[in-house]
Amino acid sequence: MPSPYYLGSSPDEVLGNSPQFFYGIRRNDDGELYFVRSNQLQDTDAVEINIPESTGETFPDFEAGVDYFDGVDVNRNTIYAALKYTQYKWDDRSLFYYIDEASGELVMRINRGYTYPDGVSSNS
Repeated sequence: MPSPYYLGSSPDEVLGNSPQFFYGIRRNDDGELYFVRSNQLQDTDAVEINIPESTGETFPDFEAGVDYFDGVDVNRNTIYAALKYTQYKWDDRSLFYYIDEASGELVMRINRGYTYPDGVSSNS
């Protein structure tokens, strides 16, 4: 049985008809934005869906290949306290998101890689 906390319990797990790439976004308690991009056919690391040590309600409706964008309410409070990514999507395209330093704009590259800087964090 697959874990309710992870996507990809083993590298041998088959996605079936699901898209290859998983993208998740969340904010921490300090308001910092975190983004995960996982190639489910190449990455061997599991993607944590629910936070195991959380005492909050876990997300019951995770399904590989189904996008979810409703993890926060109108007041920006999380709906499922244990759900790690309040928004996530699947795609067959290889997407890379980053903030352009010169313009401050969010950029998306399609099927063209991007090397993220190590250890860079900003609240701006």
